[in-house]
Amino acid sequence: MVKEYIASNQERFLNELFDLLRIPSVSADSKHKDDVRKAANYVKAKLEEAGADAVQLVETKGHPIVFGEKIVNPSLPTVLVYGHYDVQPADPLNLWHSPAFEPVVKDGKIYARGACDDKGQFYMHIKAFEIMMKQNALTCNVKFMIEGEEEVGSDNLPIFVRDYKDKLKADIILISDTSLISLDHPSITVGLRGLSYMEVEVTGPNRDLHSGVYGGAVANPINVLADMIASLHDDKGRVAIPGFYDKVVNLTPEEREALNKAPFVLENYKKDLDIAETQGEEGYTTIERTGIRPTLDVNGIWGGYTGEGAKTVLPSKASAKISMRLVPNQDSAEITTLFTKHFQSIAPKSVKVKVTAHHGGQPAVTSTTSKAYKAAEKAFEQVWGKTPIPTRDGGSIPIVSLFKKELGLETVLMGFGLDSDAIHSPNEHYGIKNFTLGIETIVAFYQHFAK
Repeated sequence: MVKEYIASNQERFLNELFDLLRIPSVSADSKHKDDVRKAANYVKAKLEEAGADAVQLVETKGHPIVFGEKIVNPSLPTVLVYGHYDVQPADPLNLWHSPAFEPVVKDGKIYARGACDDKGQFYMHIKAFEIMMKQNALTCNVKFMIEGEEEVGSDNLPIFVRDYKDKLKADIILISDTSLISLDHPSITVGLRGLSYMEVEVTGPNRDLHSGVYGGAVANPINVLADMIASLHDDKGRVAIPGFYDKVVNLTPEEREALNKAPFVLENYKKDLDIAETQGEEGYTTIERTGIRPTLDVNGIWGGYTGEGAKTVLPSKASAKISMRLVPNQDSAEITTLFTKHFQSIAPKSVKVKVTAHHGGQPAVTSTTSKAYKAAEKAFEQVWGKTPIPTRDGGSIPIVSLFKKELGLETVLMGFGLDSDAIHSPNEHYGIKNFTLGIETIVAFYQHFAK
């Protein structure tokens, strides 16, 4: 009956999702403040239409959080669904094959910013809820918490969680914001890396200078910044910040062996990315480098003249954004402090350095033995015909550790995206098959969790 309902309503489901995807709810850009609120109101309306009670926009110092619930019986288990309606900026726009906020379907995939991260994924939960309500088959109480600031660090979510602790009482948190190994190999994410996100600014002279007159005599901030960034890794691919690895928990040989049993073909990985070779910390596989090892990457760098043609300028300033992904036992605040001290210490006296911490979050590991995990496992087996593989994800969802700390709740990360979906990149997409199978699997989860 679930399959039939999805099939007969698929066009409507997709059109609703497309309307949501058309809203440029970019939380990082203040010019989209009204668009972010528009997206929140759209989510609110769709939750109400699906049958949720007490749906409201909870105001924060930033963007609102959408909360709604359906309590069918206080004696039944309660599932708390988390998602986010905000999206990453679409830049660079010139690399999109179609407008970022005008969804198109090509080869069975929906192309639009937010298609996978996370509009397409959290919207599955609203549609799964609708199905269970229409068929009088809701086997658990359900609460929804859909925020609008995940892409900028969820700064206001901890306040909301503490203030709404009684309203958020539940037995488990369910999130779809991660990926599958493939459609042939379903998986459940059981580990997430933490995050420390920094911005650095190097200042040389008090103004831009003529490089012919001053070059070679005055420090060029771009040259200095490039040297400083290059020094942040050693020749083994390790992060060269003193103390960075002090609290890193190393997996046992047996754990590493189990992790590397996940289906992965290196040549296909390189072909997909159009690269000749991978690169990273020496002594670890690609799966390990992206799942269980901490990393440091420059996410943006700028300074000087970048317009058309030539301008021989020695710039006054150069800047970069740098993120570090963290593994269990590493503390985001501690790593932020270590980075700040180190970066300031390696600056030559010819420049001044400013380091700004943006947002961060703690790493998280979830249980593979909990009732909720077993329910998710059975749901995949029912719908996909295969047992999902537990995997470690390279990305960060900082609120998972927050929920554990503040609410005492475990999280099940039941995502349906693919690594190839280009989230955070131009031409982000999400498979229609992933979307429909995801809805079906979520319904199955409720059935098994209630047993």
